[in-house]
Amino acid sequence: MIRTEAALPPAARGPPRCVPYVSSPARWLMRARRCPYPDFVPLLNKVRTAAPGGHGSHTAAPTLSRLRSALTVFFALDGFLFAGWVVRIPAIKQQTGASAGELGLALLGVSAGAVVTMVFTGRLCRRFGSHPVTVACGALMALAIALPPQTHSALTLGLVLLVFGAAYGGVNVAMNSAAVDLVAALRRPVMPSFHAAFSLGGMVGAGAGALVAGNLSATSHLLALTGFGLAVTALAGRVLLRHPAPEHASTPHARGQRLDGRARRLVLLFGAIALCTAYGEGAMADWGALHLEQDLAAAPGVAAVGYSLFALAMTAGRLSGTVLLERLGQTRTLVAGGLTACAGMLLGALAPQIWLALAGFAVMGLGLANIFPVAVARAGALAGPGGVAAASTLGYGGMLLGPPAIGLIAEWASLPIALTTVAALAAGAALIGYSSRHATAGPA
Repeated sequence: MIRTEAALPPAARGPPRCVPYVSSPARWLMRARRCPYPDFVPLLNKVRTAAPGGHGSHTAAPTLSRLRSALTVFFALDGFLFAGWVVRIPAIKQQTGASAGELGLALLGVSAGAVVTMVFTGRLCRRFGSHPVTVACGALMALAIALPPQTHSALTLGLVLLVFGAAYGGVNVAMNSAAVDLVAALRRPVMPSFHAAFSLGGMVGAGAGALVAGNLSATSHLLALTGFGLAVTALAGRVLLRHPAPEHASTPHARGQRLDGRARRLVLLFGAIALCTAYGEGAMADWGALHLEQDLAAAPGVAAVGYSLFALAMTAGRLSGTVLLERLGQTRTLVAGGLTACAGMLLGALAPQIWLALAGFAVMGLGLANIFPVAVARAGALAGPGGVAAASTLGYGGMLLGPPAIGLIAEWASLPIALTTVAALAAGAALIGYSSRHATAGPA
């Protein structure tokens, strides 16, 4: 005989809408449908960790809070270190004596190292755990950022950037995998908050780099970043190493099952969404300011504001992403974000006045803000670290593909027309997001 909820003592009842103790299978199904994020974590585990007085109620919440803080620090550190490297590229170019073409080839080392490592980091996370891999790659990235100023030719620069790119790609996959596990344990869609920390870290890193560029050499600056990065990694890494990733069995991979063909196709779909988003980010970074200056006759200072507005709007969108996801659900957030980004890019690319183009860039940043985090989270919910690795690799590929593709189209047609491809891919991301609305757990 199945015990009813009313027959249980108050401490064991748990949340009234998510309790498995019901009087009939029909009523159990009705309650399961109303339970928020029912597939993230098995229903019994929810009762054990969330019920007042239940097992784990005194330890789970503080541990998850510490893990969330530590992961947020790693996301911010990743953005901070990468931005610190980017602002010193002109000084490194002068030091190595590389031409523009040679520098471009050397910089491909970052991309090559990242893409190759992303493919294998998912396997490392499955074998050793996402937390140790995050700490190891974070330490390697902090060490590798000191290497470029020690080079004196484009060839050696490209080789050390392979190492830097490998660390960058590895830490991105590992910490996103850890974040997917934490999101499942928290039962809240907090993934955008981690990516907001990355954006904020990048903004602080770029600003700090610009302030010290006139007073510190590239060698001193990047060595200081190494020391800072290692110190932060040691402090935040202690939390990750002390507490393993929360265990959950909501995905076939977590239950030890092989993914079927449909699951693999869905992971590729979410990777395609990430690619569409990253294509736009790469295009804005490399071509946004040039469009304002070349096509709308904006002053150089005003042209630089365009990308700043885009980045600020994206950060603001990610800071509000958790609330947005809780209210709209994942699918509506993807669709609304893609359509908003599409409208913003069309305005930014085709507007005849500077202020309208700037407004379009800001709207596009708001639209793109949460698409990449949601796509990576859904791929991870389906396939664990392997899904995160696949989506991240495709997304990074989009960031690499965007700038040269837009350059080729601009040479054939015009830059405004080329930028409309960003709008087309944003609309494509919205369409893919809607078509995959029944693919994963969580509200559609």
